[in-house]
This record gives sequence, C-alpha cells and structure tokens, in this order.
Amino acid sequence: MAQKLKVLIIGGTGYIGKFIVQASAKAGHPTYALLRKSSAKSRIINNFRSLGVNFVYGDIFDNESLVEAIKQVDVVISTIGGHMIPYQHKILSAIKQAGNVKRFFPSEFGNDADHIHAVEPAKSMYAAKAEFRRAVEAEGIPHTFVVCNFFDGYFLSNLSQPDADVPPRDKVVILGDGNPKVIYNKEEDVGTYTIRAIDDPRTLNKIVYIRPPANIYSTNDLVSLWERKIGRSLRRTYVPEEELLKKIQEASYPLNIELALCHTAQVKGDQTNFDIEPSFGVEASELYPDVQYTTVDEYLNQFV
Repeated sequence: MAQKLKVLIIGGTGYIGKFIVQASAKAGHPTYALLRKSSAKSRIINNFRSLGVNFVYGDIFDNESLVEAIKQVDVVISTIGGHMIPYQHKILSAIKQAGNVKRFFPSEFGNDADHIHAVEPAKSMYAAKAEFRRAVEAEGIPHTFVVCNFFDGYFLSNLSQPDADVPPRDKVVILGDGNPKVIYNKEEDVGTYTIRAIDDPRTLNKIVYIRPPANIYSTNDLVSLWERKIGRSLRRTYVPEEELLKKIQEASYPLNIELALCHTAQVKGDQTNFDIEPSFGVEASELYPDVQYTTVDEYLNQFV
C-alpha cells in the first residue's frame, strides 16, 4: 500500500483550519499543525492531540522555522485568515527554499477570486487572493485551489441573518431579489473534500469547486424550505442592491465584510453564474461520489 502523504496545515486552529486538520488525521495522513508557542487554544489543541496530530512550532514571520516545518512534509495547506492573505508570499518563499513540496493549497475556501464582483471591504481580499494565485502559478509550484463557497456555520445556520444565531421563525431579510443560486457546505465536508484532493492527479494545478447539487439554493427557495420545515410562513423583507451597498459602506467590521460577501453571492450570483471549465476546474462531488456530504435539507433539521 502506498505510503500516506505527510500534511502540514498552517492556520490549523482557525475556523476552517481545524476541520481540515481533523479530516487529514482521520484519513490516516501523518498530520502536522504549525503552532506559535503562544497559542492558547487549548481545547482545539487537545482535540488535535487526541487525533495524533503532530505539532511543529513556528510562525510564517519566522522563515527559518517555517522552512524547517515544510521540510518535514509532502503537502502544505494554508488556512490563514483573510487579513493574512498577503503574507502568504512568505509561505511561498519557504516552499521554494524547502524544495520538497508535492502540492500546495493556498488559503482560499470561499468564493472564486477569479470570478468575483465584490465591493470593499471584500474586494481587496479577493484581489489579494487572485494576485497570490498568479504568483503560485508563475513559480511553477504544484498547487490546488479550493473554492467551497459559503460555510454552513456562517451563512446557513441563520439563513444569512447577521444578528441571529439560528434560522428566523417570524421574519427574514433577503438581499436583492433572492433569485441567484447560492452554495452552502458543511465545514466537515470541506475538510473531507480538501484532503481527498491532495494527491489526486485530476486536481493538480486546478481549482476544486465544492458544488454538491443538493446544496445549491436561491435564497427564496431556501426560505421556502425552512418554512416547510417549521410549518409557518415568514414575513419577507427584500433589500434592493442600492440600499445594501449603502449599508455596507456605513457598517463597521465585521458586519461590513459579511454583507459584502453576501452581496457577491446572493445579489451578484458569483458562486454559480459561470461554468466550471475543464481547462481550469473540477467539481468535488463529481470527483468523489462516495463522499456522503451533508445536504442543506439535512443540516437545517437540527434547528427545527
């Protein structure tokens, strides 16, 4: 049996990072998490330890420690947060110095940076992601970009109502006309699909889009699904694009970026308004039909 690839996750204690660490460890890969010595997320670290995750101490701002960590593995996955995206050039430099990496996954895990119509503050973040993609390609580093669209925990658990923790039961605010198709994915499934792609020749130098058919809903259809589950109708308030853009400009962080992300998907339709061409991308649920992903319908049952 072929030896399992060794995987390093940078940003593994972050929101999506911890799911990718878990998926890697559960798949049997020797899994390494880069930690700063000052890291205090003990609950997450204890969970990693129970899964047999290896800890390597270092920092992307400490080139020597970063290169040493990368030399221990075959695959590097970056899951650092959006504000840190420009600093991924330090990871790219360390990968070049180490010279042993078989595949690099930059921090993506959202909308496709090459098919986006974002306004600030999201615009700058996606511009940085697109710029970094070009840098990785120019260096000839074997890579895969993962586009998972919306996380269930952020956007499905409350039907994209920024001030709510659970789906609404009386009224709902819908951005735009509610008709563009949006994609929602459970975080554990994002981790599973990402790890499945690390040594797949079909994903080499491609974008992996996580677009499971049962997870694609317009906001109107999503609200209707929720209404059927709870047996009551919600009062729908529609926010025109012009009004939404004004709200984004006036809002403070993090609401402004949350609304800007919703604008790209729910108003502009940026998650589904283009076809996945074989020249640049593949779709995860088609590549791995054996993965039993959590559907939108199933996910919402926990809130009924």
